[in-house]
Amino acid sequence: LQAGRHEFPFTFQLPESLATSFEGKHGSVRYWVKAKLHRPWSTVKKVKKEFTVIEPIDINTPALLAPQAGAKEKLARAWYCNRGQVSVTAKIDRKGYTPGEVIPIFAEIDNCTSRAVVPKAAIVQTQTFIARGTKKQKKSVVTSIVGDSIAAGKREVWHGRALKIPPVGPSILQCRIIQVEYSLKVCVDIPGTSKLLLELPLVIGTIPLHPFGSRTLFTCTSPVNGGCFVFPDGSLLSSAPPEYSAVVSSPEAEQSLAPPCRSELGGILEGPFFAYIQEFRFRPPPLYSEV
Repeated sequence: LQAGRHEFPFTFQLPESLATSFEGKHGSVRYWVKAKLHRPWSTVKKVKKEFTVIEPIDINTPALLAPQAGAKEKLARAWYCNRGQVSVTAKIDRKGYTPGEVIPIFAEIDNCTSRAVVPKAAIVQTQTFIARGTKKQKKSVVTSIVGDSIAAGKREVWHGRALKIPPVGPSILQCRIIQVEYSLKVCVDIPGTSKLLLELPLVIGTIPLHPFGSRTLFTCTSPVNGGCFVFPDGSLLSSAPPEYSAVVSSPEAEQSLAPPCRSELGGILEGPFFAYIQEFRFRPPPLYSEV
C-alpha cells in the first residue's frame, strides 16, 4: 500500500444461532471484531471493537402462547400444632412476554388458618453457569407486587392483577454454558412457618405479540393473478378464489337479487324501510381482479 488513507469494507455473515450478549456474575457472552495490520520490520497493530447480539425469540409460537396455570397447598404448623391449610391457584394467559408488557395474574388464595397471610407475586431471573461439569446459579427478583393481607378464614381473588415487566435481557435457553431463565412466582407469607410458593415458567422474548396472535389463517405473497397462499401447516393454495358467477348459477343469482313482491313482504313494509334494506344482502362481491 502506498502512503495515504486506505479503507477496506469487510463484511461477515453471522450464524443463525448465536446466544444473546450477556454480562453475569460468573460469566459473560461477548462478541467483537478484531483487525490486525502487519507491517514489515515493525510490530503488528491490533484493534478490537465490541458489538451486541440479540437472539430473536418470537413469542408468537404455540408453545409460548399456551396458558400457564398451577395450584399448590400447604399445611401450616407451629410448635407441632396444626394451624390450618393455605392453598393458592394461579394462571397467566401465556408463557411468552416481552419487556414493557403487563402480565395479568389470575389467582385465588384460600386462608383456612387462624392467622392472617400476605400474598405476593414476583418475576425471578435465574442465571445458570456451567463449566467443567459444575453448575453455579444466581437468582434475583426483577420486579414484585404485594397483595392485601388476608384475614383468617377468608379468601382473596385476583382478577388480572397487573405486573409490568421492566427492561430486562431476553431469555438465553440454547447456550451450552450460560442460561438465563425467568419465572413468575406467587407466594403466600404464613406466620410461623415457611412460605407457600407456586412457580409458573416465563420466557422473555424479543419479538412482541402479533395483534392477531397465532390465529392468522394465512399469509399472502402475491394475491393477484394466481397468487400463492401459505397456510400454517406449509400447504399452498396457488389459485385465486373463484368468481361469483362460477359458484352461483344465473337463475339463482337473479332470483336472489330480485326484490320480493308485496304479497311476500306481508307486514314488513308497515315498519321502517331500513329493515328491508338489511335483509337485502345478497349482492355479489366484487371480482377478485378488482380488489
